[in-house]
Amino acid sequence: MTLRMGLLSTAHVHTSGFASRLESMADVEFVGVTDDDVERGREAASRFETSFLDPDGLLSSVDAAVVSSTNTTHRRWVEQAAAAGVDVLCEKPLATTLEDAKAIVDVCSDAGVRLGVCMPLPFSVPAKRAKAAYEAGEIGDLRVAVGTNRAWLRDRHLTGWSADPEAAGGGAAMDHTVHVVNLVRWITGEEVVEVNAEFATMHDGLEVEDVNVLSMELSDGSVFTLDGSWDRPDDWNYWGDATLTLIGTGGELSIDVFDQTLKRTRDGEGIDDVYWGSIPDEGLFLDFVDAVENDRPPLVTGEDGLREAAVVLAAYESDERGGPVAVEYPR
Repeated sequence: MTLRMGLLSTAHVHTSGFASRLESMADVEFVGVTDDDVERGREAASRFETSFLDPDGLLSSVDAAVVSSTNTTHRRWVEQAAAAGVDVLCEKPLATTLEDAKAIVDVCSDAGVRLGVCMPLPFSVPAKRAKAAYEAGEIGDLRVAVGTNRAWLRDRHLTGWSADPEAAGGGAAMDHTVHVVNLVRWITGEEVVEVNAEFATMHDGLEVEDVNVLSMELSDGSVFTLDGSWDRPDDWNYWGDATLTLIGTGGELSIDVFDQTLKRTRDGEGIDDVYWGSIPDEGLFLDFVDAVENDRPPLVTGEDGLREAAVVLAAYESDERGGPVAVEYPR
């Protein structure tokens, strides 16, 4: 079976990587792209050496599609795909409001289409090994989880849309919180029940937070802290990180998803890191394609995306109130 897939919007910084995955996958036909910005879409189609179609044309030509749009337009693209009977892999966060996130989950359920979310960290080798160790009871009962998902600010935030509140729905907390929350939920099976968040804006000219620290309580009573800031300096040796340490009554697990790197020294250009390890996005796409072909839910479902969006939105409410906020999960 050949699965026909396409891209709904080319706005996201991950679009090029997604196109590369679709182009290289066996048993997948990369049909093309569409975009509400025609000039941007045509340029991307030319660069990816694929077709540019209008939304109806693309949706009538594919079995599944990847929503790679700005955060605040996810609902519109998913609703169009669901109406056409097309399975969806949606960029994170699932949505920037609980109303939109719930609507996305419901419309896909009502249409009988699969909904996955672009959460690649569970597909990394370090994360898989950590989950196996945790489930084997190697650290005993969980007491503390400490995570980071920090990155350069750099051009993609300064000149792109991810620091535009109208397009992104927020800043670094909207961009990064969901990844490590998803990893904690996947490994431990616990939910975030309360968030106490503090945001700050350190770079001139930003309308959104670039620094955020979340102190959370999990459903088993353990403590979970997360730094998801855009705070890496321009000369930092790598784009950022995704780490998680789980401390239990009998031991500790440390995960560094992107630590599979080599140091490179170049004359006059300093030192940087070159990644050689497994590609989490590859596992994400293989899982979604297999889910469509074998009529099963993807590893990271729309319901997961809904619950993780609820944590993010509780963090924004907490920062605004100046105190802890209970996470409200839609039913």
